[in-house]
Amino acid sequence: MARENIYQEEEFPSPLLQLWYHFKEKPFIMVAFGCFIALILLALFAPFITPFDSSQNHLDHLLLPPAWNDNGNVSYLLGTDKLGRDMLSRLMHGASFTFGLSFFIVIVSAIIGVIIGSLSALTSGLKSSFLNHFLDVILSIPSLLLAIVIVAILGTGLSNTVLAIVVVLIPQFVHITRNEVKKEFSKDYVLVSKLDGASSLRILRYSIFPNIVEKIIGQATLAQSAAILDIAALGFLGLGAPIPLPEWGAMLSNGIDLFYIAPWTVYFPGIAILFAVIVTNLVGEGLRHALKVRKTS
Repeated sequence: MARENIYQEEEFPSPLLQLWYHFKEKPFIMVAFGCFIALILLALFAPFITPFDSSQNHLDHLLLPPAWNDNGNVSYLLGTDKLGRDMLSRLMHGASFTFGLSFFIVIVSAIIGVIIGSLSALTSGLKSSFLNHFLDVILSIPSLLLAIVIVAILGTGLSNTVLAIVVVLIPQFVHITRNEVKKEFSKDYVLVSKLDGASSLRILRYSIFPNIVEKIIGQATLAQSAAILDIAALGFLGLGAPIPLPEWGAMLSNGIDLFYIAPWTVYFPGIAILFAVIVTNLVGEGLRHALKVRKTS
C-alpha cells in the first residue's frame, strides 16, 4: 500500500535546475546543444572512429572529389587532399585539435581566472586600482592580436598556441569574476554571513559562488567561440599546429592554393569552423536568455 503524502510541501528547484528549465524552452537551442555535445564526443573519440588514419596517404587517389561527384569514390566520402589523405578522417580528427583544445583552454582559463578574480575582489586600495586598470588595458587589445604576439615570443607550435590563448582568455574571467563578486559582497545576505562570523573565503565558497556560477558559464561559452577562432586563425597563419596535424585552420591554409582545382579542401574545413562557432554561440545565447528569464521571474 502506497504511503500518502500528508505534508503538502512546495519543492523549489536549485538555481542550476531552474536555469536548465528555462534553457530547454527553445527547440533550436536544444538542437544546438545536441550538436555541441556531439562535437565534444567527436573530439574525445575521433581517433578511434575515423575511417582512415588522418596522415595516411592514398597516392592513387590524389585530389579525389567528394563521393557525390561523378569522379568521386564512396570510400572517400568527402574526397581527398593533395597528398591523398581522406578529408572526412582529417575533419573528424581535427575536432580534437580545434574544438577539443578550445574546451580544454576555456576550462583552464576559467579556473585560473576565477581564482585570481575572487582573490582580487577581496583587495582594495592601490592594488585593486592597479589590477582594474591593467585588466582594462589587456581587454582593449584584440585577443587574436595578443595571441599572435605571445606566440611570436614563445615560438610556433601547438603547445605554445594553447598557452598563448589561455593567457589571453584569463583576463576575461578575472574581470567578470571580480565584478560579480564585488557586486554580491554589497548585498544583504553577505552582510548576514559576516555578522555570523563567517570568513571572506567561506562566504565566497558557500554564498557567492553558487550565485555567480551561471555568469561564469555564460562567459565560458563566449570564450570558447573566441578560442576556436583563435586556434584556427593561428593554424591558418602557420603559427599553430604543425603541418601533419589535421587542425581545421591549418587544413584551410593548406587547401587555399588549390581552391579553383579542389574547392572541397577549403570548403569543408571552413564549414567545420563555422559550424562549431555557431553551435557554441547558440548554446551561449540560450544560457544568457535562461539567465535573464530566471532573474526576472
